[in-house]
Amino acid sequence: MSGFFGATSVNDCVGDVFYGTDYHSHLGTKRAGVAFYSKEKGYQRAIHSLEDGYFRNKFEGDIAHFSGNAGIGIISDNEAQPLVVFSEIGRFALSTVSKINNLDELAHDMLKQRKVFTETSQGGINPTELVALLICEKPTIKEGIENVYKSIKGSCSMLILHEDKLIAARDNMGRTPIIIGKKDGAHCAVSETSSFSNLDYAIEKYLGPGEIVEIEANSYRTIRPANEKMQICSFLWVYYGYPPSFYEGINVDHCRYKCGAKLAQEETCQADFVAGIPDSGIGHAMGFSNEAQIPLQRPYAKYTPTWPRSFMPQNQEMRDLVAKMKLIPNTDLIKDKSGIFLDDSIVRGTQLKDNVKDLVQAGIKEIHMRIACPPLIYPCEFLNFSRSRTTLELATRKAIFKLEGKEDVDFEKYADPTTQEYKNMVEQIRIDLGLTSLKFQKLDDLIEAIGLPKEKLCTHCWDNSSYFE
Repeated sequence: MSGFFGATSVNDCVGDVFYGTDYHSHLGTKRAGVAFYSKEKGYQRAIHSLEDGYFRNKFEGDIAHFSGNAGIGIISDNEAQPLVVFSEIGRFALSTVSKINNLDELAHDMLKQRKVFTETSQGGINPTELVALLICEKPTIKEGIENVYKSIKGSCSMLILHEDKLIAARDNMGRTPIIIGKKDGAHCAVSETSSFSNLDYAIEKYLGPGEIVEIEANSYRTIRPANEKMQICSFLWVYYGYPPSFYEGINVDHCRYKCGAKLAQEETCQADFVAGIPDSGIGHAMGFSNEAQIPLQRPYAKYTPTWPRSFMPQNQEMRDLVAKMKLIPNTDLIKDKSGIFLDDSIVRGTQLKDNVKDLVQAGIKEIHMRIACPPLIYPCEFLNFSRSRTTLELATRKAIFKLEGKEDVDFEKYADPTTQEYKNMVEQIRIDLGLTSLKFQKLDDLIEAIGLPKEKLCTHCWDNSSYFE
C-alpha cells in the first residue's frame, strides 16, 4: 500500500509532517519523501530509500534545513514521491496512494502525444508522474483530479501541496481512506489517524469516495462532493491499519477483537493457550482469548530493535533471514503444549510455514491456526496487496492446483465455505503448512465485525465481487 500525511498551519509545520509521516511507516515498503512550501524558500523536497533504514534516521538531517507553513510526506510502496510539478495550472507537489492497472496503456497514449516521462519507478513509468500529467491536461487542479478518476483503472487517492494550501482527493470508490484532522491553527489530511493523539489533532472529517477538499490552516471546503458508492478495502481493519487508527469511524483494534471473538464462538478444540502472530494477529488473539476464556500467552516474542521489517530487503534470502531472526520462540511456553494461533491472513504461507517449523522444533504438541479473514483466492486488483509474480504463489491457488491438476478451474466453489471443494482446499493448505487444524473466518462474520454494509466494503480477494466505476 502507501500512506501520506499533509499539514497546513499558521505556524511552521515541518515537525508535524515529519512525525506524522513517520506514523505511516507500516504502510510503505521502499521509498519515502517530504515536500514543503514557504514564501521565502519556495518548494523544498527530499526523497530517500527505506530499504536500508527507517524514515526518521533518513530524514532528520533534511528537516533541519526545511521550513514552511504547509507540507506533505509519504511512505510509498514503490515509486519516488512526492513530485514537484511546474505546469500551466501552477506549481504543486503531489503524492499518491495508487494502483493503476492501465498504466502502460495510458503511458503509451501520452508518449504518442510526445509527452515526456522523466521519473522512473524500478525502471518503468512512475505512477505518480502519470497522475501529474493527467492532472495537467485540464485547466484547473480540480478538473485535473476528475480527469484522473475518469482515466485510470484501479485506485488512486491524492494529496497535493499547492503553496500554503492542501488539496486532498480520495479514490473515486473510496478504496483507500483520507481523514482530515484539526487543532488550533492547523489542519492535516492523512491516511492513518494513529498520529493524531501525539500531535494533538482530533478527527474532523472522513472524506467520502471521490470527494475533493481544499484545506487551509484554519478552514477547509469541499470542492467536489462525495460519490454515493463506496468500496473501502476490508483489509484496512484486518491487516493494514495500525491498532489505534479509525476508518469510517470504526477503530482498527476494536474490529480485530470482534474478529477474534467471532472465531472463538465457533471453536470446538481445547488448547492450553491462545496466541497472536505478531503484530496484526495480536488484536485478533485478544478477542479470541476473551471470548473463549483460554489464557492469552506470548510463545513468540518479536525482536525489533535491530531487525527491520521482513519485506524491506530486496534479496529474498535476506528477507527470509530477517523474518526468521525477528521472531524468537519461548520454549518454556511452547514445549508439550497445544496452542490456538491467530493471524490476520494467509497469503503465500511461506513465513507461516517457517513459524510452524520453529514451533515444532520447540516441542509444541498441537498447532491450531485460526485466520481472521476468509481464504484469499482472487489477487487484489485495487491495492498493492497480495502482489505476486503468479497467482500460483497464493497458498489457496497452490492448494487448488494440487487438487485439480490445472489452473483454470471454477474458483467460485472454492470460495463458498459450504462446499466440499472449500473443505478440501482448507485441508490441503493445512497439510502444506504442517498444522494440526486450520479454520478461516466466514465472510459474513468479518463484515459484521467491521460494522459496515457489504456493499460499502471491497471483498474482491475473497469472493471476486466488485462495484466498478
